[in-house]
Amino acid sequence: MRAAHVMSPAKPIAIVGAGPVGLVLALRLATLGVPSVVLESEPDISEELRASTFHPPSLDMLDELGLAAPLIAQGLVTPTWQIRRHEDGARAVFDLGVLKGDTAHPYRLQAEQWKLSRLVLAKLAAEHAGTVALHFGARVGDVVQDADGVTLTGADFDPIRAAYAVGCDGARSVVRRAMGLDFAGDTYPETTILATTPFDFSAVFEGLSNVNYVWTQHAAFSGTFSLLRVPGKWRASLYPAPGESIEDALRPEAIERKLQAIHPKATPYEVPDLRPYRIHQRIVETYNRGRLLLAGDAAHLNSPSGGMGMNGGIHDAMELAATLAPIWRGEAEEALLDRYTRRRRPVAEREILAQADRNRARMRETDPARRAELLAGLQRTAADPALAREQLLRSSMIAGLRAAATVD
Repeated sequence: MRAAHVMSPAKPIAIVGAGPVGLVLALRLATLGVPSVVLESEPDISEELRASTFHPPSLDMLDELGLAAPLIAQGLVTPTWQIRRHEDGARAVFDLGVLKGDTAHPYRLQAEQWKLSRLVLAKLAAEHAGTVALHFGARVGDVVQDADGVTLTGADFDPIRAAYAVGCDGARSVVRRAMGLDFAGDTYPETTILATTPFDFSAVFEGLSNVNYVWTQHAAFSGTFSLLRVPGKWRASLYPAPGESIEDALRPEAIERKLQAIHPKATPYEVPDLRPYRIHQRIVETYNRGRLLLAGDAAHLNSPSGGMGMNGGIHDAMELAATLAPIWRGEAEEALLDRYTRRRRPVAEREILAQADRNRARMRETDPARRAELLAGLQRTAADPALAREQLLRSSMIAGLRAAATVD
C-alpha cells in the first residue's frame, strides 16, 4: 500500500529511518505537538544483533517519554561493568552506584535495541496515531530541499512534502548524501564477530558482571574478547586469530574453538546468532544544512567499545526535537538549528568517538606488562569513589551532556 501524499500548511517533519533514533525523535516531537512522517525501507523493525546497552542518561531521557520502566522490565539492570584478565580473573570493577546523585538510573541496562523500538511503536499507536505517520517498506530515493520545505520521493510511496527532513538512516544515509557531506574518518582493520549463546558464563567465572571487556593471551584470539549479557543469552564479541581470514573465522568450527577457549566444556556451544561487522570512526562536518538534518549513525560512527553509539543517537534525537519544535511553531528562527550542531557534534567527536577509540586501543593492547600497568591503574580508579565517579561521568555520557547544555 502506497503512503498517502502529505501536503498541508503545517507540513510535518520527515524522519528517514525507523531505528531507535528515528522513533525516539518521532515520539519526542509528538509529545511537543509536532507532527512527523517516518519512512523506513525495511518491512518491519529489525531484530538483528545490534546495540544492547542503555546508559544512565538515556534511561533518564526515556523516563520522560514513559519508556524507561517498560524497557527496564524487559532488560537486565547492570550496576557494574569490568575490565578483566582472562588468565587469572584479575579485574577492575566499576560500580555505577557512585552516580546515584547524578542520575535517577545509576546503572546500565542490558536490553536489545529492538525492544525500545517496539515500545515506541506501541506508544505511538496508542497515544499519537494522529500525529505520527509510519510507513514501512518505503525506501527514500531522493531528498530535495527548497526555500519552503523538503520533497522526498521514492519508488514505494507517493511524494511527501515536509517542513524539514532528518536522516536517521545510518551509515549509508540518503539524507546525508542530499546534504553533500563527506563522511570523514577511518575504518579499523579488524572485523568483529558477534556471537550469541544461551550458555551462562556467570556460572563458571567468578565475579563476572553483565558487561565484561576481557584481555586474553589465548592463540584463538587477537588479544581480546568481550562478554555482554542480555536476557536469556550472552553476546560474545570475538576477533579472528592472527593470520586467520574472516571467512575462516566465521566457520562453525572456528566459532566453537573460540568459545571453548573462553571456557572449555564437554558439549558444543549453541550459537543461534552470528554477525560479522567492521568498525568505523567517522563524523560529518555539520549536522544541519538548510532544512536537512542528521542524527545518530547518519552523523557519526564509532567503535562499539563502551556502548555509546545508539545512546549518542538517542541524545541527538532529544536535543533535535527540543530544537525543531519552537522553529516549527514559529517561535524561533531557523538559525537555532546551528545550535544543534554546536551542541551535539563536539560531544560526538570528543566524548563518543575519542572515548570509544581509547577504549578500543586499551583492549587491543597485547603486551602483558603494559596490560598489568593499565589494570592496576584502572583498579586504583575503581577503588576511589571520587575518581570512579569522574571516570563514570565520562563513560556513562553524563559529562558530555552537561558540557553540551552550556553551549548557546
